[in-house]
Amino acid sequence: MTLHETLETAIRTIPDYPKPGIMFRDITTLLGDASAFRRSVDELVHPYAGTKIEKIAGVEARGFILGGAMSHQLSAGFVPIRKKGKLPHDTVRIAYSLEYGVDEMEMHRDAVKPGDKVILVDDLIATGGTAEGAVKLLQQMGADVVAACFVIDLPDLGGRAKIEALGVPVRTLIEFEGD
Repeated sequence: MTLHETLETAIRTIPDYPKPGIMFRDITTLLGDASAFRRSVDELVHPYAGTKIEKIAGVEARGFILGGAMSHQLSAGFVPIRKKGKLPHDTVRIAYSLEYGVDEMEMHRDAVKPGDKVILVDDLIATGGTAEGAVKLLQQMGADVVAACFVIDLPDLGGRAKIEALGVPVRTLIEFEGD
């Protein structure tokens, strides 16, 4: 099976969630399929094998799952980027745009060092607000964000272009048209 066929089969689509007209792309079924999960992680890390990556930064929550697996394969540390108020130590915070408003995310102030080569990961890129905030947060702390990786891209919503405009290459494994 091709990668595209594997992912199309492994990703569940839930119509009208969280509101009418939205086709929600649920990767929990992919995560539960050992072969599809392994193949996805392998495909995400493949271009970076043999390069020096200090950290993988995962966006809460599914980015934690993918990021942990990627960190293991690349022998890199893991940085959790969380919603505000969830981390116990000294943090740095940034506001970011959501489809229906603004929120804040944070990471520990000592999570990355200036010059650290970091890959950002999350399950999906849609409008790009969350990923843009995470990239800016990492860059604010001096990290060199060498890539942003996602299993799913919703290209009609323009998120990829926002990240590429920040000078960060984007890697995705599958695209779904529409919302």
